[in-house]
Amino acid sequence: MSPDHSSIEELRNRLPGVRALVGVVLLVGVTAIGAAEPAPNARLAAYFEREYQYQLRESPEMATFDGVAEYNDRLSDLSPAAIARHKAHARDVIAALVGFDVRTLNRQDRISRELMLADLWLDQEVNALYGSLPFDGLGGWLFVSPRGGPQQSFASLVKATPFTSARDYENYLSRLAALPTQLDQVIALMREGMRSRWMPPRAIMDRVVAQFDDFTRSDLAGNLLVRPFANMPSAIPEADRARLEESGRRILTATVVPAFAKLQRFIADEYLPACTDALSVASLPGGDAYYAIAVKRATTTRMTPRQVNELGLREVARIGAQMDRLIGDIGFTGKRGAFFDAIRKDPKFYYTEPDEMLRDYRDIAKRVDAELPKLFAELPRLPYGIRAMEAYEGDNAEHYTPGALDGSRAGFFEANILSLKTRPKYDMENTFLHEAVPGHHLQGARALELKGLPRFRQNGWYVAYGEGWALYAESLGPALGMYKDPYSRFSALSWEMVRACRLVIDTGLHAFGWTRAQSIAYMMENTGLQEAFATAEVDRYIAIPGQALGYKIGELKIKELRDRAQQALGARFDLRRFHNAILDDGAVPMTVLEGNIDRWIASQNQPATKAVDRSVR
Repeated sequence: MSPDHSSIEELRNRLPGVRALVGVVLLVGVTAIGAAEPAPNARLAAYFEREYQYQLRESPEMATFDGVAEYNDRLSDLSPAAIARHKAHARDVIAALVGFDVRTLNRQDRISRELMLADLWLDQEVNALYGSLPFDGLGGWLFVSPRGGPQQSFASLVKATPFTSARDYENYLSRLAALPTQLDQVIALMREGMRSRWMPPRAIMDRVVAQFDDFTRSDLAGNLLVRPFANMPSAIPEADRARLEESGRRILTATVVPAFAKLQRFIADEYLPACTDALSVASLPGGDAYYAIAVKRATTTRMTPRQVNELGLREVARIGAQMDRLIGDIGFTGKRGAFFDAIRKDPKFYYTEPDEMLRDYRDIAKRVDAELPKLFAELPRLPYGIRAMEAYEGDNAEHYTPGALDGSRAGFFEANILSLKTRPKYDMENTFLHEAVPGHHLQGARALELKGLPRFRQNGWYVAYGEGWALYAESLGPALGMYKDPYSRFSALSWEMVRACRLVIDTGLHAFGWTRAQSIAYMMENTGLQEAFATAEVDRYIAIPGQALGYKIGELKIKELRDRAQQALGARFDLRRFHNAILDDGAVPMTVLEGNIDRWIASQNQPATKAVDRSVR
């Protein structure tokens, strides 16, 4: 499907208690290039670390993904009391951060302070609009959907959990024992959505019930949650292995499977019938204001839905002209739609064996890895692997699973081998560049290894930055020896077109009255996606308003900044160092990134010259 399933971002926003960092216009102050900066503020650094430890305790799932094993026996508390406690804590954090005098902080400390404040202030804005609903920023009211929920997040959590010792398995047993309570809390939250009339469209929810099937079978066949017991390390004594496996199967059979079945029945019998027929988030109570916040979060800009829509229309026209020229160069004489049909039906573009696809992805990886030093002054050390997606994930998009913050777990590009007839070979190069290197893995791994930043910035996330970088990474294909085949070049353009269409369709659906059928037809007409893919794409925009806007907005900003740097520096411009300048402050909003690059340009051009930090607005 899409080569840009934002696994990092979507998973973090779906895990209970985890909030992705979000962007608004930031005021981080001005420092002249070359001027002396204050020393790092030790008290502020200690506060950031305490807050990070608080988040680990309150969201044990996040701790596991970060490679912190201390809380692997727990799950997040989603009770009303816990939600109220988190909101009170957020108000305390705001008060504490406001208490630091920004004039005494150096540039990095100012950025860190404002990033955390921006997240919290935007949460407060949402809370003021929606009262008791536990919004998490990007559709927190939608705790189960085709793209997220316990049926996906807990399974992903298991894959990120270490299983090397008896203690690891004891922790897992404790986590399994806690799961039924959390699933009951999810049901309670969904009932609150029913009460408040914040309900998703019925049209996007019809696939959800079947996604629970693997977790509700009494024989545990196909249940990913029992898999850790299948190949237990030989270092664990045999008697302990037998005891742990027996305990795991007993807990799964007696409590976990019935709890998943209960949630599945609730969705089928109560939640789905209560879903709305309307598509736009604007149709929900306070929905217009919510969508404005969603656009702000995803783009980290001041752009309005109208401006986003108009930019999308221009990009669709520009990319479409390039696609048509390439079709002509290939020698095809028909229209774009006929070309799409011809290559989509050609069996030479499809695999018949999953192992062949995995082999070729690994070959792409070897070729790209060898070229990366040409484009980056410094590369991360954390390795990545390539593996198949799990059956429970269904016909979803290829994606990246990040490594651990401490480097104890590698990152993984996960390929969809489950639907070979819908995965053409010509999509593979740009898919890999986006999800692995130089896309998500390179960016995320580099951030994990940055020194001197608080840990919440090492694994921070902004859609416009992270997905914008990954889309920009696709455009580096020719410099990395990719896209030599014209069909691969056409695929790269087609997927860039998908991201442009998102600007038009997302705003069309939520601000300008577009229908689902109209949106699917527009996507198919311009991108060549098959109807099932186009439908899944559109349903994604309906389910997560605004999220898909960040890709193109971020990519265009990075290209704009590269052009600015080239014009300013001329022969002194070094693409390798520019790329590291983009990456080496970790994930930041577009406003801050622009200021960072302007400072970098000034430092490369005239080190002693004063320059205004454009991140000040």
